[in-house]
Amino acid sequence: MKGSDRPMRAASSLSEYRASGMLLHVTSLPSPYGIGDMGPTAFAWVDRLHDAGQSWWQNLPLGPTGYGNSPYQALSSFAGNGLLISPELLRADGLLPEDACEGHSFPGSSVDYGAAIRFKHRSLDQIWDRFCASDGCSLVRNTRSSALCSRTGWTIMPSSVR
Repeated sequence: MKGSDRPMRAASSLSEYRASGMLLHVTSLPSPYGIGDMGPTAFAWVDRLHDAGQSWWQNLPLGPTGYGNSPYQALSSFAGNGLLISPELLRADGLLPEDACEGHSFPGSSVDYGAAIRFKHRSLDQIWDRFCASDGCSLVRNTRSSALCSRTGWTIMPSSVR
């Protein structure tokens, strides 16, 4: 996001305070990956809101969606939606190979949730597989085991909870 080059005027009273903004779910943003996400397009959107003098971006729930893919049908109040992870930022961070996003085309005027879900999950699976191949899985397992043992006072974790 750009830095603010327009000073905010403080209202002298609550009745003088006026602001405006937009209601838009992240998935409604354009994306070459089938569904809007928290990538460069979202940052550009925030910059556009700022340039237009908007003060607020009201978002809809960001949880993983269930039947109907509605943000109001989130499966969890606490979990994030993996579809909102940006393949562009994953590639920029070196977590996803450059060619992982090639050869995929999605409709430009609507969302094909099935295709977007398959593509995004395949991308996240690739990252997980690379993480496990680098011995990251055993690190996570050992960290979880250590945390569980320190929390419960066990010195050896019972096989029933391994």
